[in-house]
Amino acid sequence: MEVILKKDVENLGFQDDLVVVKNGYARNYLIPQGFAILATSSAKKVLAETLKQRAHRDAKLIEDAKKIAKALEEVAIKIISKTADGSKLFGSVNNANISDALEKQGHAIEKKFISIDGNNIKRLGKYVAHVRLHRELIIDLPFEVIPDPASMPKKKKEIAPAPKVEEASEEASENETKEAATEE
Repeated sequence: MEVILKKDVENLGFQDDLVVVKNGYARNYLIPQGFAILATSSAKKVLAETLKQRAHRDAKLIEDAKKIAKALEEVAIKIISKTADGSKLFGSVNNANISDALEKQGHAIEKKFISIDGNNIKRLGKYVAHVRLHRELIIDLPFEVIPDPASMPKKKKEIAPAPKVEEASEEASENETKEAATEE
């Protein structure tokens, strides 16, 4: 069944896309939720006119998205996370963490436009996130997960082993004879 999307639907398409879906998916979910309408001949004509008008607006949006992409290329993101032993993290790093890190640096990008391969990161290291700035512009954003210094295990100070009892008594008797010799 052909439908015209009225809103962006993840893993299906963007607003005003003409897509083919199964009948039940369209009738039971997309149309009742207001995500799509049936693609009749009159709806297709209206869509064609809407797309013509939108072409000029999209050119400006793509230019703005390219400016943001150029600014994001210069951003170095380091996400600090608590670690267990070695490189394993307590919890995980996801797209919300990257969105927060970008916001702290002055770039407000919603977490739904950021994707990470595997969705969650559970180890320290360097990774790449994919940021969708426009339906036609997706950039790769490198970032690094580093350990929180406060969560690093502290090394115990090495304490010299205590001398054995026999050695301690021998040293004490030697010290006593030295003191006695210096007194005389």
